[in-house]
Order: sequence, then C-alpha cells, then structure tokens
Amino acid sequence: MKIGVNVLNFGPGSDPGVLRSWAQTVEGLGFDLLMVSDHVAITPDVAERYPAPFYEPFTTLSWLAGLTTRIRLGTTVLIAPYRHPLLTARMAANLQELSGGRLVLGVGVGWARQEFAALGIPFEQRGRLTDEHLRDMRAAWADTASYGDRTIPVWVGGNSDAGLRRAVRLGDAWHPLRCTMPWLREASVRLKAFADEQRLPVPALAPRIALRLTETPVSGPSRLAGEGTIDQIMDDLDQLRLLGAEAVVLDPYNGDPRETCHPQAAWQQLATVAAHLYPPRTSTEPS
Repeated sequence: MKIGVNVLNFGPGSDPGVLRSWAQTVEGLGFDLLMVSDHVAITPDVAERYPAPFYEPFTTLSWLAGLTTRIRLGTTVLIAPYRHPLLTARMAANLQELSGGRLVLGVGVGWARQEFAALGIPFEQRGRLTDEHLRDMRAAWADTASYGDRTIPVWVGGNSDAGLRRAVRLGDAWHPLRCTMPWLREASVRLKAFADEQRLPVPALAPRIALRLTETPVSGPSRLAGEGTIDQIMDDLDQLRLLGAEAVVLDPYNGDPRETCHPQAAWQQLATVAAHLYPPRTSTEPS
C-alpha cells in the first residue's frame, strides 16, 4: 500500500520556497505520493477555506517534478468542469511525460458555487460535465499519435453515491475524502454493489484521510480515520490495508489557513508517521 501526502499549495504561508521544502520533506521522509488541490477563481466561498495565494496544480506539479526524482505527483482533486477536457488531457499528458510517468490525476465535481459562477459554468450540471470531461480525456489519450502513449491513472473523488458510481464507470480508483473508518467500510460494500450492477470491475480504493496526531486517544463515532495517537493512526492504516486500499493520502490540513504559516508542525507529524512506516534498517538486516 502506497502512502501519500496532501501538500498545502495555498494560504498565507505558501510561497515557492515553502512548496520546495514541502516536496523535499515529503520525498525525503520516504512517502510515495505528493498531491495538491485545485481552485481557479478564489471567490469568497473558496477564500474562506483556501485563501490566496493559490498555486495552480499543473504548473506547481510540473515545477515540483523538476525538484524531485522518485515521488509520484498528483491532484486531490482537480475540478474537472473548470477546464476544457482537451486542455486538461494535454496538460496531464505533458506532465506525465515530463515527470517520467509519475502523474496520478485525481478528479472531482467541485463544491464552490461562486467559483462556478465566476467561471461561467453551470453549477447544477457539474456532475454531467465531469462525466463528459472524463470520457473526452480518455478518448484524447487513446489518440496516441497526438498525445503519445500515456497511461495516466485517474482517481475519482466524491463521497456520495453519485461519486461512487462515477468511480465505477470512469475511474481507476475511488478517492473518498476525510471519512470515518465505519463509513468507509460500509461505502466499500456499496461500491462493490454498484460495480456488480453495472457488470464492471470494482475500482481500486485510494482514500485521502486526515492526519491529526494527538497525545491522548480520540474516541467517538465522529473520529476521522487518521485522527488520534500514533497507535490509532497506524491501526487505521493497517485496517485500510486489510480493506484492500491500494494507496492512502494523509491530509495534515485541519481547516485553519493559519496552519500554512507553520508547516513545520505538519512536517513533524509526517516524520512521526514515517518513522513508524519506514523504520531504519539495522546493520544485521539484509540489504
């Protein structure tokens, strides 16, 4: 099971130097995947959660590809209706080639009504548009003469039944965001049922979970996967592995934009997790 990190590409503490440090820290700690989020127009509803500066994902990941060597790069999630599908297909194919095949394209339908309005895109049609865009992108990538022979894994986000069905029809993996373990177990059953209904394979599981490390255990039905002591977090990862997760993305952002001014706190939590995931070898262990 691969472990990734949601890197904060927004907020008052974000700048090129901090983004460089994020990438070098995440890769240096041994994680497998670095992902960033997506907004285009920082309207008031977006700014409340994810204020400017907001670094556009394709530009940012292309730059970070040149600063890293091993780690995979992705979006969690790219809002599919915000760009023409042929533009998205072109940028993704180019990034896949320039990065040496390290791209994972996570996509979603979006939630910010004011941002949709600013871009002139009908909010109520975002689900249909996302389906159309995904089909058009896959058709473009199939044109190897124009786009090259590029296989780009697509993770479909969304915690609703519509999101699960979209992942079955159009995704290589289902990418739910910040949920509890009981909910995820139940939703995984529904995902299989939807796949059986459509006589399609069950997509891989690749959730984005919280990362909030605490000194004392967190209890109660509302505890998100990834919240609590290091033992609780490691147990969540073990449970996700048993559930068949192909990848898990850790999300250290807890909703306060001021967190972006102090990335060292997130880096320390990631270092604690990495120390448990990737313990150093002793001299007696085989190489």
